[in-house]
Amino acid sequence: MTQRVKVDVWSDIACPWCFVGKRRFEQGVAALGDGVEVEVEYHSFELAPDTPVDFEGSEVDFLAGHKGMPAAQVEQMLGQMTQVAAGEGLAYDFDALQHTNTRKAHELLHLAKAHGVQPAMKERLLRAYFEQGRHLGRVDELADLAVEVGLDRDVVVRELEAGTYADAVQADVDQAMRYGIGGVPFYVVDGKYGISGAQSPETFAGAIEKAASEQ
Repeated sequence: MTQRVKVDVWSDIACPWCFVGKRRFEQGVAALGDGVEVEVEYHSFELAPDTPVDFEGSEVDFLAGHKGMPAAQVEQMLGQMTQVAAGEGLAYDFDALQHTNTRKAHELLHLAKAHGVQPAMKERLLRAYFEQGRHLGRVDELADLAVEVGLDRDVVVRELEAGTYADAVQADVDQAMRYGIGGVPFYVVDGKYGISGAQSPETFAGAIEKAASEQ
């Protein structure tokens, strides 16, 4: 008998640890036995909701201002983050990265969920942001990426411009506050266990197996 475990993930497109955490989580799931099936749903969390769509400056400029850190310290931190990501097979390019407001990207993820392609859309957005320097604050750019996972471009443009999923994004943000989530990634396993941060594959696998055994 197959046990089905639901994992709800709060994360942000602009969160470098969220992409690393995604890879480690996937490794944990891959290590599970055949008797456990995992369903993943992504939820919205905005690390910097006041960020303008067209931020003038580099990622170093943004973080130096946002965190109040010297630019040299930020550069060192990004270098370390790039190495961590490389360890998971990810090629971060912080020089090309275009910092932006992620609200529309989150709306797109809800649209993608409604059409059954949310996991593929999440992966595509993270790659576009961290590895390819794409501007994920613009509807046209988001629509181009959505086509790659099978969504209709005209539908995406219409729904994003209308703000159809804005309330769904806000509901996720509100739920995160109720859970006391202060940072991402954050995983809720079967509605029982919370895992904060990009933990090891073994940690994810253990939590999922424990939840499955208690069903």
